Amino acid sequence: MVEFLPLTAIEPAAVEHLLDAAFGPDRFGRTAYRLREGGTAIAALSFALVEGGALLGTIQCWPVAHRGADGTETPLVMVGPVAVRPDIQRGGHGRALMAHMLDAAEREADGALMMIGDPEYYGRFFGFTADATGAWDLPGPFEKRRLLARAVNGHALPVAAGMIGPR
Repeated sequence: MVEFLPLTAIEPAAVEHLLDAAFGPDRFGRTAYRLREGGTAIAALSFALVEGGALLGTIQCWPVAHRGADGTETPLVMVGPVAVRPDIQRGGHGRALMAHMLDAAEREADGALMMIGDPEYYGRFFGFTADATGAWDLPGPFEKRRLLARAVNGHALPVAAGMIGPR
């Protein structure tokens, strides 16, 4: 039976092994990792998908903020990584993890959601767009079209220019 568990119930080494398998050991050089650096995943929005005790996939969410040029700071939640064991990718597990997290985010998120991802996939299935993110910047290289966001739990998206960073 497939079930969702809080990510905190999973051995951290097993999560790291899954992330290495899904994204490669060079994953730490990505801009997304700079945003998560020094932070702790949001427990209420980070989950594992398991079956018979075996880890199938994980989703993590992180506290970040949009810092406007005028000094305003808007809390955001960065979604990702969404990782699924390579041998079972394309089986709907990532989609199930996203749907489960979004359901929790509608109750628990303390800011709108943002992510770096495929707009065709995350837009089509989960309502993420680049509409509000055109003037946002990140601490490293990224494709503008892949910087996505979505309002959630009553939290609006900042549209002004600003830098996204850890909070």
